[in-house]
Amino acid sequence: MIAPSNWRMVDFLSDVHLDASEAATFNAWSKHLNTTPADALFILGDLFEVWVGDDTQDPFHLQCMDVLRNTAQRQPVFFMCGNRDFLVGTHWLQSTGVQGLQDPAVLQLGVQKVLLSHGDALCIDDTDYMAFRQQVRSNAWQGAFLAKPLSERQQIAKDLRAQSKSRQQAQTDYVDVDTKTARNWLNENDCQLLIHGHTHRPGTHDLGNGLSRMVLSDWEALATPPKLEVLRWTQASQQFTRVTLNA
Repeated sequence: MIAPSNWRMVDFLSDVHLDASEAATFNAWSKHLNTTPADALFILGDLFEVWVGDDTQDPFHLQCMDVLRNTAQRQPVFFMCGNRDFLVGTHWLQSTGVQGLQDPAVLQLGVQKVLLSHGDALCIDDTDYMAFRQQVRSNAWQGAFLAKPLSERQQIAKDLRAQSKSRQQAQTDYVDVDTKTARNWLNENDCQLLIHGHTHRPGTHDLGNGLSRMVLSDWEALATPPKLEVLRWTQASQQFTRVTLNA
C-alpha cells in the first residue's frame, strides 16, 4: 500500500497483549489511541493476549473494541494478526472499522518502502513453534476449532498458553529472527527496512548491504521500568523514532 501524502505522522506498535487482568496496560493503550497525533496507526500483531473467535463478547473485549472503533472513526487503523490473535476475523474487522493486513505487507512510506510483519514466521529455528503455526493457520484446523463451543475454545487456549509458558521456561537458548530469512524477505519485496514485533526485544539490527530491521517493543505498564513504546515515523524527517509513553 502507498501512504497518502497527508500522512504526516504514523505510529507502529505490537505485542500489547491486552488482557482483563492487566488494567494498567489497557489504560495506557486506550489513552494513546485516544490522544495520539498520528494520522494512521499500524498494529502488527498480538494486540490481545488471546483471541478465540469473533463471537467473544465479554465486557473487557467489548471495551477494547469500543476504543478501536472510536479511533478508526478519526484515523485509519491497520491490524496484522500475530501468534496470539490469529483468529481475528472479518466480523471483528467490520465491527471495529479496523483494516486487515496480510503478513508480510509492503508499505510505501514517503521515500522508502517498508516491509511489515508480526515476526513469528521469521523465527524458523523454533521448529516446534513453526510446526504448530503451520497447523493452526490451516483452514481445516481453524474451521474445526471455531465450530467448538466458546467455553471449550477458551479452555483450550488457556491450556495452550500454559504449555507455551512451560516450554519457554525450559528453553535455554533464545530463538530470534533468522537473519538470512529476513534478508530474503526484504530482497524479494524490494525493501530495505523490516519492522516487526513478536520477539519482545526492541532494537535495530543491521542486516548488511543496506538492509535493517527494527523490532517493536512489547507492552507491560507495571514492569520496572514500564514498557510502553511506539515506533513513530514523521514525514518531515522521513525517519523513525521510538516514543516512550506515560503509564
